[in-house]
Amino acid sequence: MDELGIYLQIPFCASKCTFCNFSSQVAPAAIFDRYADALVREIGARIGGPDRGNLSAETIYVGGGTPSLLGRERLERIFAALQNRFSIEGAAESTLEITPGSADEKLLKALLRLGVNRLSIGAQSFDDRELRCVGRLHTAAEIDRQVLRARRAGFGNVSLDLIAGLPHQSVASWQTSLQRAVRLRPEHLSVYLFEVDEKSRLGSETLRHGTLYSADAVPGDDFQAEAYERARELLAGEGYAQYEISNFALPGFESHHNQGYWQLKPYLGFGAGAHSFDGTRRWVNEISPEVYCDMVEKCESPIADSRTLSQNEQVEEFFFLGLRQRRGVDLEQARGKWGNPPWNWWQARASALKQEGWLEEDCGWLRLSQRAFLVSNEVFQEFLE
Repeated sequence: MDELGIYLQIPFCASKCTFCNFSSQVAPAAIFDRYADALVREIGARIGGPDRGNLSAETIYVGGGTPSLLGRERLERIFAALQNRFSIEGAAESTLEITPGSADEKLLKALLRLGVNRLSIGAQSFDDRELRCVGRLHTAAEIDRQVLRARRAGFGNVSLDLIAGLPHQSVASWQTSLQRAVRLRPEHLSVYLFEVDEKSRLGSETLRHGTLYSADAVPGDDFQAEAYERARELLAGEGYAQYEISNFALPGFESHHNQGYWQLKPYLGFGAGAHSFDGTRRWVNEISPEVYCDMVEKCESPIADSRTLSQNEQVEEFFFLGLRQRRGVDLEQARGKWGNPPWNWWQARASALKQEGWLEEDCGWLRLSQRAFLVSNEVFQEFLE
């Protein structure tokens, strides 16, 4: 763990989107100081976690939630704690998530001074009806203004998120969202498909075939498949290379932090619900901000769960995380790490999937075929022993 990624979890939002299945919450501003204090303390003490000297941070990612809600002074304290605990001057990439309208030019310039060099903006859609329907507080015009403010402040690396499959979305509105996003010329674009699961209000209502949150206006799987393919085609024509299932970037602007996740590089997470990984062991903090703060204030470890991965679990993760990348996984590297005997079962699985046309191999690298992108989760399941 000489070089690692650092993730800071800020689990607060101005409003809770109906499609959100994360642990973020709408909370009174009164908790922000307490949470920032706990975060600073955890970073400095590494309570219950590894303490291996002055480690070097290769990437930093501040996510949530909407981290910009904490404001300049709290974020300055948090970054000061990082500087005291880690060597972050040479961090290749330092990202902070914002929503349109949550960061004015003064805050943006302060973020640049703190070393933040990449903004991830949760646009989600450029259709005002779709935005209102899922509980977003911004309009399409505010997305344009937020990107303009970021450029004026000096940001040269901006990412936009879009979601396909929102209620009332149509082929025409999706095409408009793609075109308006590209017109802003962000360096990076993420295109996610609305995930129907019970962890979000909209997902749960959709599963029940109800009408709350306009669940009855959620387009079906065929629409999502068409929207995804339209996005891939349009973005390729605009110079954005697809380097992962949901992510597209202009040359040189891939998310280095997220690549670290997919390539099983070590990272440390701080804050309520933050995950960490040291190469063989994974652990996660208490998910409740209140419980997290209580534990850190009492000098108790906020870690809720920790486990060491077995050899089989390591190989499973190698496949279902690594195959998310367009480049795929290096089979020789895997064979060298885990050896031939335990590798035989996995190699047989890969061979069967190649014969069925879901995977392809080139010069020792195994990757998803073009037709497998829309059913990638089903392919990944084949590597779970």
